[in-house]
Amino acid sequence: MCEYSSESGFANNWHLVHLGSRAIGGAGLIITEATAVSSEGRITFADLGIYKDEHIAKLKEITDFIHQHGSVAGVQLAHAGRKASHNIPWKGGTQILSNQPNGWRAVGPSGIPFTANEEAPLELDKAGIEKVKADFKAATLKAIKAGFKVIELHAAHGYLVHQFLSPISNQRTDEYGGPFENRIRLLLEIVEAVRQVWPDGNPLFVRISSTDWTDGGWTIDDSVALAAILKDNGVDLVDCSSGGNVATAKIPLKPGYQVEFSEAVRKTGILTGAVGLITEPKQADDLIQNNQADMVFLAREMLRDPYFPLHAAHLLGHDIEWPAQYVRAKPVK
Repeated sequence: MCEYSSESGFANNWHLVHLGSRAIGGAGLIITEATAVSSEGRITFADLGIYKDEHIAKLKEITDFIHQHGSVAGVQLAHAGRKASHNIPWKGGTQILSNQPNGWRAVGPSGIPFTANEEAPLELDKAGIEKVKADFKAATLKAIKAGFKVIELHAAHGYLVHQFLSPISNQRTDEYGGPFENRIRLLLEIVEAVRQVWPDGNPLFVRISSTDWTDGGWTIDDSVALAAILKDNGVDLVDCSSGGNVATAKIPLKPGYQVEFSEAVRKTGILTGAVGLITEPKQADDLIQNNQADMVFLAREMLRDPYFPLHAAHLLGHDIEWPAQYVRAKPVK
């Protein structure tokens, strides 16, 4: 979950405590918030980044702590595209115009703003697309130095890669627009660039929005077709979320409302992650036991309870190791 607590992309002690407490809390894998691969790829001026060599040192301190306490550190590499240059949520979250302090001109596959009252993004030319791919590759090299063991490429929630995937936001007429095979091209090229430098033994995830929830947009059938291609191109797991590219989309929220997407994508043979209003230990465990997903990702529930995994293990009857400093508070079976 984005923390909007950085200056110039730098992690700080907030991130150390925030992510470190989840390691102490028993999480098996901890993935950072959307971490920008370039300054213009940030959602807000307060986003975490991994586009400067100077960003590495603090991130390494954080990954070292996570690994010291038995968890695995992952980083979500992201580019906001047309959803960049916004204010932080608790200050309104609206777009900051490019000629205003803390604002810059967003980019996208086409010059179509996310909402009618926002500044239209600059349509990326070939040089701009090459820069995006190079930025993801450079961020991967920095992630290795920072000690991350998992990368998740953010291709969901209406951010840049999702914008290319969806015909709603991608109205290009070149090889990156039009038919399905053109709209997925940027993602496949980013995967290729990342895999060139990412160690073979380290997992590579891709987070997708399984549907735009809007007629004429990206669909679950598209997601299933994409997942099969990703599996053949070095991606280990697809994290199945949805929405975010259409401001007016009507999303039928209910507990586990996105699990059907994970289940459908999983039939391609690729590993999947389930996410979305998963709040109870048995609910999460059932998804794995019923072969609906291979991993369960928790976000808001882990904001509410950093120790959810420790509590879940107890409720499900599993005796797992607690941090030595906390053993005196461990519940008795």
